[in-house]
Amino acid sequence: MDADEVRSRVEKYIKGMEERLKNVNMATIEEEKAKVIELARLYTEDSKYYLERGDYITALVDVVYAEGLLDAVSILSGKDPTSDVSKRVFVAGTFDIIHPGHIEFLREASKYGRVYAVVARDSNSEKIKGRKPINDEQTRLEIVKSIRYVFDAILGDQEDFLKSVERINPDIIFLGPDQKVDENKLLEELRKRGLNPQIIRLRERIKRWNHSSTTDIINEIKKRYCNS
Repeated sequence: MDADEVRSRVEKYIKGMEERLKNVNMATIEEEKAKVIELARLYTEDSKYYLERGDYITALVDVVYAEGLLDAVSILSGKDPTSDVSKRVFVAGTFDIIHPGHIEFLREASKYGRVYAVVARDSNSEKIKGRKPINDEQTRLEIVKSIRYVFDAILGDQEDFLKSVERINPDIIFLGPDQKVDENKLLEELRKRGLNPQIIRLRERIKRWNHSSTTDIINEIKKRYCNS
């Protein structure tokens, strides 16, 4: 990431934070939470100070920390943190044997906001792939939740995939290069349900790994260890 891109990202964060802070009704906030919000305001001001002096990294750290403080207040108040800065990014997949391709995909998705991952149910995965997943759905869910680029993860709906999209209500749906989804039909169906997310597709893998799919890994294991 070059300096201009960092500066642009910081400016976007600061603008988003100023909007969020402006919309906070301090009269309804408990005293202890108000102190945290004020701290978020101070860190946002610090970010502007460092941005003006060309210290983009410190500015970015400050404003991200400010956003984290404001998010914490939202969570403690029983609300899901939302902002124009950190949008909700929906991703979905089986996430069976985690490999570098998965990490690359989730890292790219996280550049657009908070990643909410939907993990396919065992029965649905078997229908799509023609085989049972190696790891069961609860195992896969816990693994995906532990990945640093994922804000939260849930199991998908067994009957209706779009119910998961409704539940998360994303700003962005991020698709991988191998996901066979008709983007126009998907948008059409979502609009019928009152949703209008942006769809972004990772057009190609950024780096071709030796084993960048679960099938590749399974085939390599069979080749190495199954003589028959």
